[in-house]
Amino acid sequence: MRIRRTIKLMLATAAMGTVVPAGAAPRRAPAAAPATPVAGPWQNHGLPAEQRAALLLAAMTQAEKLRLVTGWFGTDDGQGGFKADPLARYGSAGFVPGVPRLGIPPQWQTDAGVGVATQNAVREKPLPRTALASGIALAASWNPALAYAGGAMIGAEARASGFNEMLAGGVDLMRDPRNGRTFEYGGEDPLLAGTVIGAAVRGIESNHIISTVKHYAINDQETGRGILNSVIDRDAARMSDLLAFEIALERSDAGSIMCAYNHVNGDYSCENDWLLNRVLKGDWGWKGFVMSDWGATHSTVQAANAGLDQETGYHKTSEIYFGDKLAAAIRGGQVPAARLDDMARRILWAMFAKGVMDDPVALAPIDFEAHAKVAEAAAREGIVLLRNAGDVLPLAASARRIAVIGGHADAGVLSGGGSAQVYPQGGNAVPGLTPTSWPGPIVYLPSSPMKALAARAPQATVRFDAGTDPAAAAALARDSDVAIVFVTQWMAESQDYPVALDAGQDALVQAVAAANPRTVVVLETGGPVLMPWADRTAAIVEAWYPGTHGGEAIADVLVGAANPSGRLPVSFLASTDQLPRRTLDGVGLPANQMFDVQYPEGAQVGYRWFDAKGLTPAFPFGHGLSYTRFRYSGLSAAPAADGNVTVRFTVTNSGARAGMDVPQVYVSPPAGAGWEAPRRLGAFAKVALRPGESRTLSVRVDPRLLATFAEGRGWSRPAGRYEVALGASSRDLTARAGVTLPALTLPASWHAPDAFTSLPVMGSAGTTADPETPAG
Repeated sequence: MRIRRTIKLMLATAAMGTVVPAGAAPRRAPAAAPATPVAGPWQNHGLPAEQRAALLLAAMTQAEKLRLVTGWFGTDDGQGGFKADPLARYGSAGFVPGVPRLGIPPQWQTDAGVGVATQNAVREKPLPRTALASGIALAASWNPALAYAGGAMIGAEARASGFNEMLAGGVDLMRDPRNGRTFEYGGEDPLLAGTVIGAAVRGIESNHIISTVKHYAINDQETGRGILNSVIDRDAARMSDLLAFEIALERSDAGSIMCAYNHVNGDYSCENDWLLNRVLKGDWGWKGFVMSDWGATHSTVQAANAGLDQETGYHKTSEIYFGDKLAAAIRGGQVPAARLDDMARRILWAMFAKGVMDDPVALAPIDFEAHAKVAEAAAREGIVLLRNAGDVLPLAASARRIAVIGGHADAGVLSGGGSAQVYPQGGNAVPGLTPTSWPGPIVYLPSSPMKALAARAPQATVRFDAGTDPAAAAALARDSDVAIVFVTQWMAESQDYPVALDAGQDALVQAVAAANPRTVVVLETGGPVLMPWADRTAAIVEAWYPGTHGGEAIADVLVGAANPSGRLPVSFLASTDQLPRRTLDGVGLPANQMFDVQYPEGAQVGYRWFDAKGLTPAFPFGHGLSYTRFRYSGLSAAPAADGNVTVRFTVTNSGARAGMDVPQVYVSPPAGAGWEAPRRLGAFAKVALRPGESRTLSVRVDPRLLATFAEGRGWSRPAGRYEVALGASSRDLTARAGVTLPALTLPASWHAPDAFTSLPVMGSAGTTADPETPAG
């Protein structure tokens, strides 16, 4: 099938090597391991990873086991206070020494999410690498196969840069759009976030390296992130945030999970027995290792006994809680020796299972041109057309005078900051913007939407105004056939941000829209923003942080070379009064004063909150327009023997353009079922169709999405008649069917049996879908 050929091509492209660019900062070459490490039965590739890990563990001394569970910061601090290990990779986040005697390589860890990130301490000489579109943009594609291809691409660059671990895979649900890391995560729905980000992690690990899933758990604001206590009902967490992690792990089989900075219900995430031992390793039966976020370890005995397997990101021996302190705790009987064995065994399992042991990383060339095409494809499918009054888009050939205004659109596209920052080839297109230090600098990738637009509209004269003077911008707009205003909101970890544009950008849009009714607004944001001017504009395009070649992707959508197919992975609120917490907790408190963040909404996250409270969003979850039209028919639902519900329907492209649709299936319970909201996303698909083409699709609804969770009892689905609704968003449901289901009880350990072996997707750029393929 064409989709399989396209994905194979993208993955092959992602796996190609590339030349390390001239001028890149030098890296230390790793010291040579002993020529003949101890031979042992663990070197038998035919044995399963569990058995190989056990055999190697038996050959290790306690000191060698302790070495595996303690990680250091991987980069000099730039001030002479900390020198990274000579074996560490330049610009890296972390380094865990190996055991040369036994052939165990170091763990070279790179920050990630959208690509190989350079640590702040060496930003003056960064590693230029390809930036994938932000996590929220990837989720907006609703295309797990595309996410897999993007993950495979950044994983290939990590491998070629000498890294065997990527700290990627953010799936925390968006409970608060002000969270500075919203752009790194996968939206507000557990099925969508877990499926898409899980696919990206699986793509990363296809390169025989380890990836994390993070930040576990309830890491939903940056204000006071190191001391706040997230207070949430455990059952509600299992049906929302933790379900997203569970699905992501099922889809990826990730080698590692990163615990978060915050407390959860009184205990730090990294020393939380309920999170780590009872849920992650107990109920879910997960085999990998838990690493702390950098500096997020706060104890020896409690952390070790609660399930933390590796502390990471330390600069000084005195800061370490494992190492000698863990050895002393084992001697004193406070931590069982078997616990250290379990820590090391889990790390070794991941290294064997993911290919780190058998396929060592080495510096290699990188094909940046090919990788940029993968990033561009992801950006295109993540762009969401929110509004298109009068079909002003795509731009008509009659638009001879085009005004491009604001957002540094003449130079590049915005990227998110903090530890996820990927530095581009060609350098920062707009240097010097503040903040220039952590969590900055603000970086614009050198992919100019204005230049790309001019190249795609040769019949037009494209003129630029910086947007710093609304009156001058309005004058240019008035003298143009169409005005395109670029507005931006920079976000980064370690702080939170208002749900609003800054620097007078609202006034700029209003002035331009008043001067020209054919005003198009392009948003480059990390999440939702308020748009008080929305109904005064002709079109609104959400481009997120679109990554390398993001300017080209935006231009393709504006001129119609690409038909927009992104759908919102988050609800866009109409007012901050619609938030569960109108003000952020912790603002104004002393820096070290612990505080609670109460989440009484429980599982009512995002559109579930809007539906339960009868609120009308500005743009609903799942919303996104196209340049063609799609019609649904033949909806039916039937129970399956494995507890799933099979939903069938036909999608028809009834318009005049080829395009991709994202049919969404929502499920509602019988009366008295005790759900947190009227409906949940139950399944989705992405399908590419030519004009007039129809496809009959079959998708499955995971039984957990039709059930409620109770600790000690697991998942319970009451008998009754459930409603299945099909539509283009959570608020645009055009077809309904009923299905009568028997009562069903599933243990807390139940998991989707084929999640890891299947790659659920129904379309990609230039492809058509296979019928009868499970999706979502």
